[in-house]
Amino acid sequence: MTNYETQIEKATQTGLKVVEKTLKSNAKGLCKGNIIALNTEKLRTGAEKACVLSEEMGHAYTTVGNITDQTVVGNRKQERRARVWAYNDKVGLTGLIRAYEQGCHTRLEAAEYLDVTEAFLEDAVYYYREKYGKYVQLDNYFIQFVPCLGVAKMF
Repeated sequence: MTNYETQIEKATQTGLKVVEKTLKSNAKGLCKGNIIALNTEKLRTGAEKACVLSEEMGHAYTTVGNITDQTVVGNRKQERRARVWAYNDKVGLTGLIRAYEQGCHTRLEAAEYLDVTEAFLEDAVYYYREKYGKYVQLDNYFIQFVPCLGVAKMF
């Protein structure tokens, strides 16, 4: 089962319905109620579909109402909340550690291992840098965000 198929199963188990179709909107995905629509015209890879699906799941779990007007501060906050949900769902600090343990040496290798797009991984790392600052310690691991991403196991 692919990562995308696993993500669909996860959504379905929580009462969400996922449909793939051409959307009139330029959006890669939309969520309304318990239905998530993924724009087949905008999504090419399984990793991209899984990332967008995860964000739309974040919308289903964390946002309320129509937030398409991003000039409204409250809507931008809800958008960020859904994206953070997706970062934690698809990457997380433990995902960075798993990528390190699997021998990933570049962001591209880590993105491929985690089955996310490189842009999604970059955005997740940027968020973690905002949240934790220059570094964070998790269990016996040290994750550095500044000046660049690095993971080290501490003894």
